[in-house]
Amino acid sequence: MTLPRRLLAEFVGTALLLAAVVGSGIMGVMLAAGNAGVALLANAAATAGVLYVLIVVLGPVSGAHFNPAVTLVAWLRRQLRASEALAYVLVQVLAAIGGVLLAHAMFDLPLLQPGTHARTGAAQWLSEGVAAFGLLLTILLGSRRRPSAVPALVACYIFAAYWFTASTSFANPAVTLARSLTQTFAGIRPGDVAGFVAAQLLGALVAVPVAALLAPRAPLAGDR
Repeated sequence: MTLPRRLLAEFVGTALLLAAVVGSGIMGVMLAAGNAGVALLANAAATAGVLYVLIVVLGPVSGAHFNPAVTLVAWLRRQLRASEALAYVLVQVLAAIGGVLLAHAMFDLPLLQPGTHARTGAAQWLSEGVAAFGLLLTILLGSRRRPSAVPALVACYIFAAYWFTASTSFANPAVTLARSLTQTFAGIRPGDVAGFVAAQLLGALVAVPVAALLAPRAPLAGDR
């Protein structure tokens, strides 16, 4: 598959993912009548559902990363060249921002809204490290054991991680950066982004040797 086609898939997938994350957060709050649990359930369900669809339809094109942490691990495993990985990450970040703006436009909100939702501290950072670790472990081991099940595995993991992590499982540096541009339910303060991203990348990197220890013989499909 040509690089431009793969980048287009990453752009479309990441943008739609963020539109779903932010849009479902807005809709969830509107319908929840003050019940934060209902709003979170709507947000988690929409995110998991759209992830499953996007991975199934765009995975054969680009690998359906939609996440710089996933792309970083793919580069470390020599599934992508450095130039390809950089292009993936740039497109993911731009698309994530575009997805947030799209969600705002769909709900007739101001397009740019610097986030105000405080998400910082050791518990939040640990949650993001765990969320990213689990996501990458799911992808790495799922790709080895049951490649066809990866879309469902990722969707189920993200749905669960919304509920068992204190941070509601951003688990994605591009998502985190883009969500600093919204004051809605899904938002995060710009100043809190760096801590989240550092924890996410660390969690993703720890998942690589753990996956290798758990499944040392079976290579990932697509390894070069």
